[in-house]
Amino acid sequence: MVGKLLELFLAFAKVGVMTFGGGYAMLPILQREIVENKGWASEEELADYFAIGQCTPGVIAVNTATFIGRKKDGIPGGVAATLGVVFPPIVIISLLAGVITQFSELAWVKDAFAGIRVCVCVLIFNAVWKLGKKSVIDPWTTAIFLLVAAGAILTKCSPVVFVVFAAVSGVVLRVLLKTGGGKADGRKDGAVK
Repeated sequence: MVGKLLELFLAFAKVGVMTFGGGYAMLPILQREIVENKGWASEEELADYFAIGQCTPGVIAVNTATFIGRKKDGIPGGVAATLGVVFPPIVIISLLAGVITQFSELAWVKDAFAGIRVCVCVLIFNAVWKLGKKSVIDPWTTAIFLLVAAGAILTKCSPVVFVVFAAVSGVVLRVLLKTGGGKADGRKDGAVK
């Protein structure tokens, strides 16, 4: 059991040490480490955990790590994954806190952070693209995607509103398609994924 917990801790510590730019920047690293390398979650599960992590109190990265760790090894796994993802940033921030103000105005430091921000944007876009290809799969999910995208761009609503809207829409569409035989989108079971 200790070996499994240590593996969880180290995997999420790797994610934590490589995450620059906040929780959204963690998504491509999580996708590679947890989905592709370890196989602890599918891309769909990761997208679900990320959405729930955004709606629940706390930091997205910590919430997502907790969900995945708990799925893998119960409550001890959730604790190990959470500690793993927060340990490296705590150490790094503690070391940098004393010296960052002395160097933050240097031109090369500003340029380095500008480059990192651009890189983070590309990594986030790539992760969103991969998740989108697996999530937006039929006319119904395309409609939900377009409505949420329009709402996110045109309004200042909380992400919680969009997640609840999408969840309710998925349930309603599943019920409607199931009662209609699921023929609207070619699926036999009428499931909206």
